[in-house]
Amino acid sequence: MPETADLLIKNGMVATETAVFPASIAIKGGKIAAIGDAAEMPPAAEEIDAAGLFVLPGVIDVHVHFREPGMDHKEDWETGTRAAAMGGVTTVFEMPNTSPPVSTAERYRQKRAIADAKAVVDYGLYGVMSEDNLAELAPMAEAGVIGFKLFLGNTTGNLPCPSDGAVLEGFEIVSHLGKRVSIHAENSPILFWREDRLQAAGRNTAMDHLLARTDVVAVEAMVRSCLFAEWTGARIHIVHESTARSLPYLEFFKSRGVDMTVETLPQYLTLAVEDMDGPLGNIMRMNPPIRERWQQGPLREALAKGTIDMISTDHAPHAPEEKVGNRIWDIACGFPGLQSQLPLMLSLVNQGLMPLTRYVQISSANPARAFGLYGRKGVIQPGADADLVLVDMARRETLSADKLVSKGKITPYEGMTVSAWPVATLVRGRPVMRDGEILANPGWGEEVVQQMPPAAPRNVETQLGYLCGASPAPAGDPS
Repeated sequence: MPETADLLIKNGMVATETAVFPASIAIKGGKIAAIGDAAEMPPAAEEIDAAGLFVLPGVIDVHVHFREPGMDHKEDWETGTRAAAMGGVTTVFEMPNTSPPVSTAERYRQKRAIADAKAVVDYGLYGVMSEDNLAELAPMAEAGVIGFKLFLGNTTGNLPCPSDGAVLEGFEIVSHLGKRVSIHAENSPILFWREDRLQAAGRNTAMDHLLARTDVVAVEAMVRSCLFAEWTGARIHIVHESTARSLPYLEFFKSRGVDMTVETLPQYLTLAVEDMDGPLGNIMRMNPPIRERWQQGPLREALAKGTIDMISTDHAPHAPEEKVGNRIWDIACGFPGLQSQLPLMLSLVNQGLMPLTRYVQISSANPARAFGLYGRKGVIQPGADADLVLVDMARRETLSADKLVSKGKITPYEGMTVSAWPVATLVRGRPVMRDGEILANPGWGEEVVQQMPPAAPRNVETQLGYLCGASPAPAGDPS
């Protein structure tokens, strides 16, 4: 324990993934120095009295879109990370479908320079896996990408879906790199076929958007991804799981030892396509679509019991005028989510969906484990980064667009009351938000340092890299 601390958070209820207990936290040099009774803590230059508050590890959101470069009228790195700080999020992983996309090591470095100058919370950057950049996967991994994003279904940016042959080879390459591939699992040929047929028939409702991307579109792409991952040994992460019909398949592939994690989003747990007939229906259009109300219960249960590993936001802002149109097909897909995730999910905790410890697991600990950050991020323990969020678990607030710091000032939760609220966010020991005020200057955020376990490729003797002489001969293949 240090003789003096930089900051002491005292009198709070500390929540970890295993326990909730009263304690104070001493912070020195951006790290947690000690946890214990206030009387045992060292003197500190500054104190925060957390009486009546819960102290949680900062949220790690592995799925956000900040739109810069190329589409920064929708969002930029400063406004996006300010939204994160407001929502108790201390680390974000930003997706590569900007303009230009992050498809090379040089483009990764260009985006990293933007993030370094503007971010107020810590971050990681994805590189894209596409048909024409397989040779760039290893250079991007060496440069420092947090992982790769594979778009099997189209969304903002309209990056083309790679062929199955390219996907399999991409997984073969990544199986040796050890990075995780985050997958937008929708079958692109099916959804384009169905959308074209529905538009030609004059169909134009929110339900038609759902029917174009009906559940089998997601289930098929997810199953195919899991098969490829099992065969190659690639690590995968299924993003924005939206359908209860996927759950038996997720359980099956996990039981077979596939190195996979799965996220869902608050919108799939709290919103339904039946709500899209109302005045906020246009805002709710997203990919994969918000589905029928009956699916909420099974998804909530899967998240509570562990079939689904984590919660993310798919924070996807657009200019407000891009969220209106005469046809459902012309409305931009996605909406902001960074400021609403924690209040929405902790309201569900208050309603008994899961214990607070499970929320800590799905919002912080599991994301940190999946992407090689655990120990430094995602945990409250001595030596870890002092990434913390102080939460009032009894504060009632009304969600509204006018409270958003994102450029995309729209929300499908307009007027919804929540029963928990973040009151302070700390990144590496520094308060970046207190009482709704952003305190950090642009540039405080840093790129995270990742330590993934050793790669474990499988069936190497069948991989194109080996067959074509680009990879060494297999040794000890566990298949």
